[in-house]
Amino acid sequence: MVDLGRIIVIGTRNEGSLHASLKEYYRRPGDIVEGSADGFVIDLIQPHRLVEVQTKNFSSIKKKLGQLVENYKVHLVHPISTKRQLLTMAPETGELLRSRKSPKKGDVYDLFSELVRIPHLIMHPNLTVEAVLITDKEIRCDDGKGSWRRRGVSIVDRVLVDVLETKAFHSAKDFLSVLPNALPEPFTNKELAQMAKIPVTKARKVTYTLKHAGLLEEVGKIRNEILHTIA
Repeated sequence: MVDLGRIIVIGTRNEGSLHASLKEYYRRPGDIVEGSADGFVIDLIQPHRLVEVQTKNFSSIKKKLGQLVENYKVHLVHPISTKRQLLTMAPETGELLRSRKSPKKGDVYDLFSELVRIPHLIMHPNLTVEAVLITDKEIRCDDGKGSWRRRGVSIVDRVLVDVLETKAFHSAKDFLSVLPNALPEPFTNKELAQMAKIPVTKARKVTYTLKHAGLLEEVGKIRNEILHTIA
């Protein structure tokens, strides 16, 4: 039970549309929105847990999570876009200049691109991490101030279209469930990538996270490939 005596109501901060929509998706009647617990601003304070929506950069909440899980049950929500529409607007008029589908299609393995930043926390009994598979729209502005990779186009906002599926990770079984059933043991990153149908770069982030969480261990090498087995 969350000790409401330690909670301070703050009010809504400035936030992106995707963050706000997911916060509303998880909000229940009676929740405290944008309250404070132990000096930290919390998205949703519910009777039995704190809910934090983090759209990116788990490094920025490493310290916050590390302290909160010592006193509260924390539910960390991370959206992963499986289908995205890219909308580019004119900087002055807001006119839609072009619209196209993003070639990138995310999956649950993308969660590990963020979990690599907090592997020491993922097995804490008070932490649950939930991957939310979504469709969304990315609003861009052709203002010349963005990345050179986008030819100066800036990313302005992300808008939630639909929540397709959620997958919660809490126990060792949950995290190890991302390993395909037919994966040999021991296995290499290349074998994981082939069987899970993901790039080797993603596979490396999975094994790094699970290894540093104490769920996998290295048991040798085949040529330059590290062999992993379930700890």
